[in-house]
Amino acid sequence: MQLAMHMVTIEDLMPQGHFLRKLEAALDLSFVYEETAPLYSKKYGRPAIDPVVIVKYLLVGFLYGIPSERQIERRVQTDIALRWYLGLDLFDRVPDHSTISQLRRRKPSFRKVFRRLFEEVVGQCVEKGLVSGRVIGTDSTHVRANASRASEELVEVAEEAGVYWERLDDYEEEGLEELERRTGKRRKKRTKQIKRDNRRSHKRVSRTDPEAGHLKRPGKPEGPHYLAHQAVDADFGIIVGQTVTAGDVNDSVPFLGLIERIHENVVPIKAATADAAYDFPLAHRVLGELGIDFFVRPQKTAARANTQFTRDDFYRDENRDVYLCPGGKELRLRRLARSASGLFWEYQADKRDCALCPLRDKCLQESDKRGARKVSVSYFAADRQRNLKRSHEPAYREALKLRQVWCEGSFSAQKREHNLARVLRRGLEAAEDHCLLSATALNLKRMIKHAG
Repeated sequence: MQLAMHMVTIEDLMPQGHFLRKLEAALDLSFVYEETAPLYSKKYGRPAIDPVVIVKYLLVGFLYGIPSERQIERRVQTDIALRWYLGLDLFDRVPDHSTISQLRRRKPSFRKVFRRLFEEVVGQCVEKGLVSGRVIGTDSTHVRANASRASEELVEVAEEAGVYWERLDDYEEEGLEELERRTGKRRKKRTKQIKRDNRRSHKRVSRTDPEAGHLKRPGKPEGPHYLAHQAVDADFGIIVGQTVTAGDVNDSVPFLGLIERIHENVVPIKAATADAAYDFPLAHRVLGELGIDFFVRPQKTAARANTQFTRDDFYRDENRDVYLCPGGKELRLRRLARSASGLFWEYQADKRDCALCPLRDKCLQESDKRGARKVSVSYFAADRQRNLKRSHEPAYREALKLRQVWCEGSFSAQKREHNLARVLRRGLEAAEDHCLLSATALNLKRMIKHAG
């Protein structure tokens, strides 16, 4: 019996309509050579793996939800499509997983490639009309760190000034001038920086991965985590901004920097939308100055501890610039207060009025050293109210809905299909690489789906 011989190449075996064929045609990775040129020597060492192959090797792991370099190696050995995309023939040796891992560990500057890859894909999406900036939604999700709760210990750390500390300096000087107009009083111009908060507190820190943060939020798993903060364009769900923080960082911390980078470098933003965690007064002012509408779910006002009367019980008389307490007494503007998180107008009652007031027990605590009730109002309260007054408008409600659909939907897809549930490598920079590759994988799938 004579056997028939057939000549078959890997090109013949690769289906014409395969996703990776479309990806190869759509994504130009030549920039990788430019980014990695300083990392390679032409004279010394063994022949290097092509850096484009390394990027593709890692990218397919996130495109197909393969969680580790070891498993990517095994998958490429048997998958014709992955071999074809990496430029390997049927009998070519697959790059060893340890080579990839060691490169990422020993050459930290290689990680610039992942940020550049993300930006290149976003740029392509802008060119193809998939990103408009009409509505940009922002949210964060927890990503489990490669560390257990058993590795955590209580550590005393110094509390740092708020992330917006320097940004508030200019607003403070502006506010002091306004205080002079409204009260006739003006404190001396500051000649040195305010003494920052030097208190110390205890926090839980993992010995295994100290850069992860202890996450403790209602409805979330507790333990060492990172937070992936993403900004998503609501037209086609393209992720246009990505940053990562430790799991114990408030969502508001990276928000303004993320939005400003997108607005200046990616696409002009017409409207930004977010949930209640991002409803902090400074955001309303800054986005307003940038000409960006801010559609945010209102945050509930915290009640004054251990007193019956809250700020809502005090009536604002705009004409006289005073607050009236439940007993009918006036609280007048006294000063512009500064904290690590913001600027506040402080209205205070007269001590004599509070001393004789029959409602004193409902309004003041016995430990209150001032002896008079005060009401603090954010310096940016007017900006916040101007935005929240629009909350009944259809455009406002539609923006909140789009944020929920695209931000939460993207996180769900990434955790299910693109490795966002946990990170295997340790450290904040490695976590950011991981989240950038996950976001890039989702963007590529959406770009090819909608733009071909």
